[in-house]
Amino acid sequence: MTLQLSLEEGLFQRQTLYDQARRVVVKVGSAVLTNDQGLDKGVVAQLARQLTFLKNSGREVILITSGAVAAGRRRLGKPKSAHEALKIKQALAATGQGLLMQAYEQAFARHNQEVAQLLLTHADLSNRRRYLNVRNTLITLFEFGVIPIINENDSVSAEELRFSDNDTLAALMTNMIGADMLLILTDVDCLYTGNPTDPDSQPVYTVARIDRSIEAMAGHTTSTLGTGGMGAKIRAAKMVAACGGSSFIGPGKRPDILQALFSGELVGTFFLPDVSRAINQRKHWIAYVLRPEGELVVDTGAVHALEEKGTSLLPSGVIEVRGRFGMGAPVHCVDSEGGLIAAGLSNYAAADIVRIKGKQTTEIAAVLGHKDHDEIIHRDNLVLFGGSSLGSL
Repeated sequence: MTLQLSLEEGLFQRQTLYDQARRVVVKVGSAVLTNDQGLDKGVVAQLARQLTFLKNSGREVILITSGAVAAGRRRLGKPKSAHEALKIKQALAATGQGLLMQAYEQAFARHNQEVAQLLLTHADLSNRRRYLNVRNTLITLFEFGVIPIINENDSVSAEELRFSDNDTLAALMTNMIGADMLLILTDVDCLYTGNPTDPDSQPVYTVARIDRSIEAMAGHTTSTLGTGGMGAKIRAAKMVAACGGSSFIGPGKRPDILQALFSGELVGTFFLPDVSRAINQRKHWIAYVLRPEGELVVDTGAVHALEEKGTSLLPSGVIEVRGRFGMGAPVHCVDSEGGLIAAGLSNYAAADIVRIKGKQTTEIAAVLGHKDHDEIIHRDNLVLFGGSSLGSL
């Protein structure tokens, strides 16, 4: 399969998806939103105008924003440190979040557009009920004609509750609400085949499918600010593609970038949806939102059965259990070489799987004294990763 499309074919695919997109998530990072003086009010104003344009064109829009820590740092006059304590960042975020929302409120008010704020931690999404509550809130805001503005709740997020970056948060939100498209606005023009300073490097305009060769290109392109980098943006695009959505990575400081995109201009890098392997929202939650509490190493027969036949994972296919976890816990399935095969919800606790691994289902009751399920992971609670390098997600 050709991973990069020709200019002509890429433009056609891009324009078709732009025209069809009815629900759009826009993520803007610190590298775009800030300058040496803190928040760049000119960029905020431009962003408000463009998002209002998108909404007025009949689309539902969500904004994922960074910038609270940078705004707080500027207000308090605190220089950036290479090894800054988490409590410092939390205090800066608490100071800057109000300033960030004030800037957005004022900018959108010029266009008579109402906005709403949602601050999230990973715990809000890993709990299924809270996850659905967030989704219902967003859908209701759409019905009210309001543009939601979402940021990680940096002022209270402990390390174990944090998203790895706002690119991941944006991808999770895109898939949560079934958005058609994620637009990541950053400080780079696009993805390049090599180092952008190398005259032999070529811009990559349209990607049909993300594999290891595309992911490797991310190492050549760096961002000056933020925690994500190009690698995180590629991973976010891959997450969105897995649920049938498309993504864009391109220059956020360029004036009227969104109008340019939707009018068909060839700018930035566009990632097509992976419609052949699209998963539903519940399986997206299992695969990408939940953090694995352990690993099950499976044999080659189980790998074949899972990937080729779409079966459940049975005890006979498990050869090793890693980690301590309870019944219902999210786990990853890996092959003997450590390659990520699938994610799923375990029907048994780790201690019980140790006892029944390699056994037939007919032996479970005799070994454990009971048998609640034939499967370690039922196929309805299992998501295949198609032999890709999604383990880095």
